[in-house]
Amino acid sequence: MRFPELKYCPGTLAEGFNTYSPGCLRNMFNGKKVNHILPYEPPQKNEDVAALFLENRKRISISGVQEKLSFILDKNLLRLTRSGEHGTYILKPIPVNLKNVDQVPANEHLTMQIARQVYGLNTAENALVFFKHGSPAYLTKRFDVKAAGGKWRKEDFASLAGKTKDNAGDNFKYEGSYEEIGLLTRRFVPAWRVEIEKFFVLVVFNYLFSNGDAHLKNFSLLESSIGDFMLSPAYDLINTRLHVDDSDFALDSGLFADGYKSRQHKKTGHPNQTDFTELAKRIEVTESRVKKLLRPFLEKQDLVEVLVNRSFLNDKCKRAYLLMYNTKRNYLTA
Repeated sequence: MRFPELKYCPGTLAEGFNTYSPGCLRNMFNGKKVNHILPYEPPQKNEDVAALFLENRKRISISGVQEKLSFILDKNLLRLTRSGEHGTYILKPIPVNLKNVDQVPANEHLTMQIARQVYGLNTAENALVFFKHGSPAYLTKRFDVKAAGGKWRKEDFASLAGKTKDNAGDNFKYEGSYEEIGLLTRRFVPAWRVEIEKFFVLVVFNYLFSNGDAHLKNFSLLESSIGDFMLSPAYDLINTRLHVDDSDFALDSGLFADGYKSRQHKKTGHPNQTDFTELAKRIEVTESRVKKLLRPFLEKQDLVEVLVNRSFLNDKCKRAYLLMYNTKRNYLTA
């Protein structure tokens, strides 16, 4: 693979940078000057590197089908964690057995940047990095690690719902509805009126950007500095339809526990703002706030197109990404 010529920051997608911009370095790497090229060849190209990665995977305590590796910032060098070290970054190389598989890192990076820059979502810090021969990987900074060491408590909604593989089967994380997650948020979060709006916005975002893998384990509560819980920064945001033919929602019951669908939803097979307004009502988002929260998603956002065009997706996937965004926005405004 030929190493890509960079014209945009591989963190923020800011124009005019051939490596990380100062803003990215500050937020992602604590201000340290970090190279966007990893000191490793891709594992499939080098048996020694592959063995290192295999050993690292044994230590990272994160479930999921995509390969996830634990990294640490050693002075200004990103490297794999060693035995006994606690990683502060998670790296996802290109996975296997998906359509447009080499575009997965750029897709997740773009979707996370759109979430933050266009819609103001609180997201995990993230950037692209590249192996020596130019193969990209997605890098995210762990938000559950304290600056002084130790970890903040974190609970995903599969745990909060009491669902495990043992009691609910292999697909336990896909069982339920977004309404139920909202109700659990109200139950476990003291300042739930603030956090429920963040949750509602995230559900709408996932629909608009075709994230069909927003399951129970991809929503979490995080311990705050005063010991209570709030919604964690958003993570694992990706347009899954670029890679698999999935449905609008990851959860098998969709938006609602009782299977409610608006007339337009029944007609088109896709929800619109009536469905999301009903969700907001059921999880007790303040009625006067619902239109304000929905408005950015109903309006065409020029910055979406700007970021897509600056992204590291190939031209074919850029066109598909924008087509899916505009199609979903049309459904939403119907």
